[in-house]
Amino acid sequence: MPGPIQAIERAAAILQLLARGHLGLGEIAASLGLPKGTAHGILRTLRTVGFVDQDRFNGTYRLGPALLRLGSDYLDANELRSRAINWADALAARSGEAVRIGMHLDGNVLVVHHVFRPDDTPQTLDVGALLPLHATALGKVLLAYDATVAGTLQQGRLASFTRRTIVAPAELARALGEVRARGWARAAEEYLPGEAAIAAPIRGPGGLVVGAIGVSGAVDRVLDTVLRPRPGLVGQVTDAARAVSRDLDDTD
Repeated sequence: MPGPIQAIERAAAILQLLARGHLGLGEIAASLGLPKGTAHGILRTLRTVGFVDQDRFNGTYRLGPALLRLGSDYLDANELRSRAINWADALAARSGEAVRIGMHLDGNVLVVHHVFRPDDTPQTLDVGALLPLHATALGKVLLAYDATVAGTLQQGRLASFTRRTIVAPAELARALGEVRARGWARAAEEYLPGEAAIAAPIRGPGGLVVGAIGVSGAVDRVLDTVLRPRPGLVGQVTDAARAVSRDLDDTD
């Protein structure tokens, strides 16, 4: 049986992005991890069939009149959790740290799954908790690949939780660029004193980032003295993220 057609998956991902707001070519390409030429070719085809319009003044793209509405095809939180649960358990066992999986919800990170750190210390289940986008590793991942949400957040006042919280929009923009460049995010005592985290994007069909998975724990366990991730930890997180992404992309 033939497998999925990559170009169609990418077109669907672009439509899902545009359902959130008007975006430029560079923003679309960055959000999906595509070369600009590839993204432009898909957009040109979508314009031809009327699914996408381009603003003649600023060049941004939006959903076109031929697409009366985009179906409710966003990944359900329960589906993401069910597809990721085994990989999250394995990541907690390998890293020795707590694992959380998050999705964007109304300007926050919604924790849809939480695996406790594999030791006997008291811990509180965070499933259903709402975390700040700009002050957590999970949130930075989600912001880095969603230009609309990131732009909206940067227009408002960024809440400060600790002395390390990023509150300047320009600094946040630089940090999100670094996330896209390296493929993972770090947070060091930006939301909770003494806690650090590493997270990576989970992608659905077509490359759309639908969530993030990450580890969190005490700063001295997750990072070294100059706040670099401890050896092997980034690889463990990004491997888990890629594994979940492959599972979501499996249509068999």
